[in-house]
Amino acid sequence: MNRYFYNISGGNTKSLWPSAFAALLDGIAKVIPAALLVDIFNTIYRSFAEPETGLNTERLWAVCAILFVWLIVSYAAYAWLYDKSYKAAYSLAASGRLKLAEHLRHLSLGYFGKRDPGDMTNLLLSDYGQVEHTISHNVPQLISAIMLPLLALVGLVFLDWKMALAMFVAVPFGVLLLWLTDALQARLSENHVRAKNEAASRLQEYLAGIREIKAHNMGGKRFERLRLSFDRLMRASIRLEGVMGPLIMGAMLLTRSGMTIMIFTGSYLLVGGTLSLPVFLLFLLVGSRVFEPLTVVLMSYGEMRYSAYSAQRIMDVQREETMDGTGSIDPHGQIVFDLVTFGYDANAPVLKDLSFTIEPNTITALVGPSGSGKSTVTRLIARFWDVQQGSIKIGEQSIKHADPENLLKHISMVFQDVYLFQDTIGNNIRIGKMDATQEEIEAAAKRACCHEFISQLPQGYDTPVGEGGSTLSGGEKQRISIARALLKDASIVLLDEATASLDPENEAAVQQAINELVARKTVMIIAHRLKTIQNADKILVLEQGRLIEAGTHSDLCAKEGLYANLWSLQHDSDGWRVK
Repeated sequence: MNRYFYNISGGNTKSLWPSAFAALLDGIAKVIPAALLVDIFNTIYRSFAEPETGLNTERLWAVCAILFVWLIVSYAAYAWLYDKSYKAAYSLAASGRLKLAEHLRHLSLGYFGKRDPGDMTNLLLSDYGQVEHTISHNVPQLISAIMLPLLALVGLVFLDWKMALAMFVAVPFGVLLLWLTDALQARLSENHVRAKNEAASRLQEYLAGIREIKAHNMGGKRFERLRLSFDRLMRASIRLEGVMGPLIMGAMLLTRSGMTIMIFTGSYLLVGGTLSLPVFLLFLLVGSRVFEPLTVVLMSYGEMRYSAYSAQRIMDVQREETMDGTGSIDPHGQIVFDLVTFGYDANAPVLKDLSFTIEPNTITALVGPSGSGKSTVTRLIARFWDVQQGSIKIGEQSIKHADPENLLKHISMVFQDVYLFQDTIGNNIRIGKMDATQEEIEAAAKRACCHEFISQLPQGYDTPVGEGGSTLSGGEKQRISIARALLKDASIVLLDEATASLDPENEAAVQQAINELVARKTVMIIAHRLKTIQNADKILVLEQGRLIEAGTHSDLCAKEGLYANLWSLQHDSDGWRVK
């Protein structure tokens, strides 16, 4: 139980105390009227049993006054419960989502490669929604269902221990049934969450690839992956409800059978003359109040069990080890790869014993066949992953021990596939420097050769772009990405195929923007078009994750190795024509 509360509260169990106390107070507020009603009945009963005493109207009016006051008190208790429960739930969920998102930002990108995007989306939205509902509804019900029977049992034992025992004798058997089937319930919940995540991933894949689906006529029955995932979700849902329903109804039947046993026992004792009618009535009224929260919590037990698995998934991610570090780098120092070995799969290295040095304020180009590890090199410099063997240093500091925030502060990256957020163009540029003024944004855009086309848009820099920048061309997105990097003004610049997919007109504009970006910086460029890097200070040639050649353009051409062969092929291809 402690683990359950710890997980659903994200480790902050104290935040549940106000709602738990309010739930207990609300439950007591509902039980007190039952005792007062018994007192009214007892007063009226005595007036008939002992006619000479007459009806004690003063006591009746006093009890009625107490009931009226208690009505106000119970309303206040319920209002407090509502306020505390919902505030705790929504506050925990909101802060928890932000905390988890911040934690994800500090994880290695390798972690995301192992997780399905739909799974992560469900984790932040669906799983937290489930936990949110549990905190706001189920936890108060659970507290009330546990505490009220205990308080009632303690109080009723002093009135008649036989009746009290009869009332609660069946409760342990209902709890035992749920405990014995806990492993089965956990497995069903896990399978359902897995099926739900797979369905979400396939739906996300379907929407993201809708262009290809239309182009290749894969609609309807041809896109079987989506249909099969929804079919698996349907079967998992039916199994979950079909098995959990009877179990919960069985536990509920066992628990509520205590009322029947108590009525049978009370009737027997009443006939035998060892139990008074007012006491019997008190047990009936209290029993109906006590078993009500028990019934409610058993009805929602399936939800609570399901949310326990959701909370466990969230906590598992929270426990993932982040890329920590406390050191700071010298952004004007050398970048040194020393016998670096790395693979996205530890058993299949992409880079093997790679060593080279990049001097400050120079331009270094990486070339080689596809799959030779060029993009991996740039991502390791930015510490998107940690190397398995060897080390990478910037200045005298190993980046493995550097603070990731400090490291990335000094690095600007321009990727081949630019992603723009669903926001205004101005705010997409401002990502490079969140406190930038409008003048600074426009200055960066002018240097990136994108101010002119932005100014011609209906709302200028306030023009919204679609998700991923879908409303802009490839060249326009690329220049906005360079404007971001210019605004950031980092000392180290990594360019990954920044002009590979552009037409000649856009390539010229982007190349001009890149020239502005790399001035007086330490630059690493990945390029397939060798003519764009022939003036680089150093060219590194990779093949199958190893450095096989290094030097200037003229040096490498003279060696007649892989680089010279690539240069010759590209030079010859410039003259190709379609006949």
